[in-house]
Amino acid sequence: MTDDQGKRLVTLLADMEEEPALALARSMLDAGYDPLQMLALCRQAMDIVGARYEAEEYFLTELMLAGEMLTEISAMARPLIIGEAGAAVAAARASVVIGTVKGDLHDIGKNIVTFMLEIAGYRVIDLGVDVPAQRFIEAIHAHRPAVVGLSGFLTLAFDSMKDIIEAFRETGVRDEFKVMIGGGQVDERVREFTHADAFGRNAVEAVALCNAWTGPRA
Repeated sequence: MTDDQGKRLVTLLADMEEEPALALARSMLDAGYDPLQMLALCRQAMDIVGARYEAEEYFLTELMLAGEMLTEISAMARPLIIGEAGAAVAAARASVVIGTVKGDLHDIGKNIVTFMLEIAGYRVIDLGVDVPAQRFIEAIHAHRPAVVGLSGFLTLAFDSMKDIIEAFRETGVRDEFKVMIGGGQVDERVREFTHADAFGRNAVEAVALCNAWTGPRA
């Protein structure tokens, strides 16, 4: 698989060329392209889309279309990523509730984390995008997770993350689980601002955090 194809896919996605982007993604995967690398290319495209949105070159319509394209590519890649490891979900080591916070529609990073957590043996409850505090709290009551993951790509998501974590405290559930955040420009300063327990730069770090918090698998 040539690097030129990867670059072309990023360009097509960032330029909102839906049909050719999806066709190219399918042909690349059919030819044996690494599905995790495919999702990394999608993340590169979303970085461009996010920058154009914050520069007011793109608007909500473009964000929604980008999300739809990335959801379709994720659906193509998911079976290839999970593969034989999908059986691990049946013996999940712990539950993780995850979602992209209210005000943000990006989900490619969240989807990668979800895939990797499932492969690592976690039961993941994915709440989707634009998730308000109340939906997280309802899922926490229903599933009693060991970890809650808050995802957000846009800088405006940081306030939402902080508000959601504050809602956990006000509801009296904050001490029942660990909270990790990730996406976009999340760093230690954002972690301190939101009062999360930790942040992850990528899916590998997210899995490592969950492993550290939940202990060795029984």
